[in-house]
Amino acid sequence: MASREIIYISNLYEKSTILLLQDVLSRDGFPRAEVHPGKIIINHQTEDGKPEQLFRILERYDLKPVRDREKVIVEQIRLAVYELVHEMNFVNSVVNRSDYIVEKTGYSYSYLSRLFSTHMGITLEKYIIAEKIHRVEVLLQQGEYSLSEIANMMGYSSVQYLSNQFRQITGLSVSEYKKKIEEE
Repeated sequence: MASREIIYISNLYEKSTILLLQDVLSRDGFPRAEVHPGKIIINHQTEDGKPEQLFRILERYDLKPVRDREKVIVEQIRLAVYELVHEMNFVNSVVNRSDYIVEKTGYSYSYLSRLFSTHMGITLEKYIIAEKIHRVEVLLQQGEYSLSEIANMMGYSSVQYLSNQFRQITGLSVSEYKKKIEEE
């Protein structure tokens, strides 16, 4: 049976970067490597003995493998938050975010929260809020949803609450942000 190794990569979340890296790895001797947000899965049966080649490729694209155990856990947290906010559109009514993060990492929420704050210099709650607001920005740029739909999608109890957090994080009101988008 083939063994598989997960290599966590810091800041590997942009779809274009993931697709580029998948193509590069396939071309440069890692045809069965799987590139996902935040991680690469290596099949050791076909790609064993090439870790230095892989790390050189990653370095070429300024992607940094995470090797420290605690930092791997932090990357797992960031990946879980990314999945919740950007891939699942938060689904607040269906999935409890703390339960989801605990399930994905296998550690207690209090431990994860302390570890995250220590390594990232921001609380996990503030990070989640910042990611939600980043997602709101993307959704506003796409222009497919009303602000009410976005607020509901992202788990906000009201448009006003979303608008207040948006201003706190971005320094702009939602309408100022929309106007800025239109001017670009």
